Amino acid sequence: MKIYGSTISPFVRKAVVFAEEKRLAVELVPTAPGDTAPAFRAISPFGQIPAMVDGDYALSDSSAIIAYLEAEHPEPALIPADARLRGQTIWFDEMADTVIFATGRTMLFNRVVGPLLRGVPGDAAAADRAERDQWPPILAYLEQAVTGRDFLVGNGFTLADIAVTSALASSLHATAPIEAAGHPELARYLDRMLARPAFARRLAAERGFIAKVRSKVG
Repeated sequence: MKIYGSTISPFVRKAVVFAEEKRLAVELVPTAPGDTAPAFRAISPFGQIPAMVDGDYALSDSSAIIAYLEAEHPEPALIPADARLRGQTIWFDEMADTVIFATGRTMLFNRVVGPLLRGVPGDAAAADRAERDQWPPILAYLEQAVTGRDFLVGNGFTLADIAVTSALASSLHATAPIEAAGHPELARYLDRMLARPAFARRLAAERGFIAKVRSKVG
């Protein structure tokens, strides 16, 4: 199976980690969003990442890829069958995409992706506003959501944990670490999630890449 994109993107990381937690072999094909290569556009007509090729089947969009993988490889189950738990899981997935990373994207693009990876000036004021006004309520909500719990939904690891951790991990490339002094339960939860091999391996590569680029840019 090939997944096209960069795991600095939470959507790409979410799809890759989901596949690896399914114990599937995944080849990550480095691809930037908007890439115009005909082979990539045949898989992702609008140039979005991630895109996937699995044998003779191709698909783009992280949610579509995850739905396919869960149906094609039902064990271990990462989306609960129980209606209420499934609803919660999909809610956290959507929250990660549309709330957590909506704020994280502002910080990540203006502090890392724009100035370091694309060579365009970032809007430092916009990143600062997002960090000051929008980030704290997100962390406060997640602190409450994981208090006294090992996982976000039910009693096991699910897509909810993958999606929220992916969105946080991308955002944390561009903002301060989540400290135990301010958010002890969230810090504990995130440390446990990021220690999982699928996350740890990808994040080590991302941090190394960003550090290398940063050293060149100065």
